[in-house]
Amino acid sequence: MPEVTNIIVWLILGGISGWIASMIAGKDAKMGILANIIVGIIGAFIGGWVAGLLGLGPATGLNIWSFIVSVIGALILLWIIGLVNKR
Repeated sequence: MPEVTNIIVWLILGGISGWIASMIAGKDAKMGILANIIVGIIGAFIGGWVAGLLGLGPATGLNIWSFIVSVIGALILLWIIGLVNKR
């Protein structure tokens, strides 16, 4: 069952990256664990896309580069959400 293990690891890392991004953005008290996971996972996609646009190389696999890209992407997502909520 390596697929299930991979999914669990990605959910945990998504939650951690979303949590770190929410702490940096000052939104930690307002977000729960599910929101952190969702922000982290979507942030990983956003961060990977932005890294590709900037020519910074692929953020694939379980490594520190992928984690940093995920946190940066989560911060971008939280910033966009903040802009939308201000309207």
